[in-house]
Amino acid sequence: MPEKDIFILGIESSCDDTSAAVLKNSTILSNVIARQEVHEQYGGVVPELASRAHQQNIIPVVDAALKKAGISKEQLSAIAFTRGPGLLGSLIVGTSFAKAFAMSLNVPLLEVNHMIGHVLAHFIDDPERDKPTFPFLCLTVSGGHTQIVLVKAPLEMEVIGSTIDDAAGEAFDKAAKLLGFPYPGGPLIDKHAKNGDPKKFVFAKPAIKDYDFSFSGLKTSILYFLQKQQAADEHFIQNNLDDLCASIQSTIIDILLKKISKASKDLHIDQIAIAGGVSANSGLREALLKEVDEQGWKVFIPRFEYCTDNAAMIAITGKYLLELNRYCDQSVAATARYSI
Repeated sequence: MPEKDIFILGIESSCDDTSAAVLKNSTILSNVIARQEVHEQYGGVVPELASRAHQQNIIPVVDAALKKAGISKEQLSAIAFTRGPGLLGSLIVGTSFAKAFAMSLNVPLLEVNHMIGHVLAHFIDDPERDKPTFPFLCLTVSGGHTQIVLVKAPLEMEVIGSTIDDAAGEAFDKAAKLLGFPYPGGPLIDKHAKNGDPKKFVFAKPAIKDYDFSFSGLKTSILYFLQKQQAADEHFIQNNLDDLCASIQSTIIDILLKKISKASKDLHIDQIAIAGGVSANSGLREALLKEVDEQGWKVFIPRFEYCTDNAAMIAITGKYLLELNRYCDQSVAATARYSI
């Protein structure tokens, strides 16, 4: 007899996106995301507003995911949810819903580390993309995290490098704010960088040992540079916007690639993956693909929809937890800090 299909509902609510996805075995049937535009007027995510929006969105999003997948809630084999890391108020909404839904259906409850989810997004079935083999290195870059992860098995990972202060995504957004872009500004830097000269302006690249990162010095370097230039020419930013964006983006990417390149050489691993919101950056994607020829890497880049926060990555992680019977019980609680 053929094996019974496994259907997993994934729930993601770590920041300001409410997402639900349905996984059938290793294939995503639906991946619904409700974004919150309320934060744009504040120049960043407001935690209290985010948690309130999650409360409004969670049931409609889950309902939409089930309908798009064409299954009923009774067909679900398990519920996977993001336990952390992230904004505590946002996480509580997703965690509470997942616990209640799993209890009502009497199915296993699976707690997922958000950062592990980003890495395992590479294992969603996709006819257009290969999956990495173990071990591989994953550069996980988002607004809140910048890490190099040594991935030995689906649920066996080690963070070998991380930021000691700000994340790369935060550096993009803060630089964008200095340039006058609305939140989120990272994608706008990427857009303007395509028409600019990445070597026009030079910014600080901090010297941090081993595989760790630092971006606070870069942010300060950009701030002081812009203040100095605007004192001499108040229209400096407008007149040099594309070149500024290209130079800032190039500097951040150089910092990232230098560290992942060092890790690759030291550990003799040539399979390199990227994950997280900043992995959607076209400059980073292009820079990594160049290394295929220059360093002989095999590079794995996720679909855009699996780069930013999404429930598909939570569902695929749930699959691996379910296979190992690594369930959690109703005493589980959301946590803002949750290390790999």
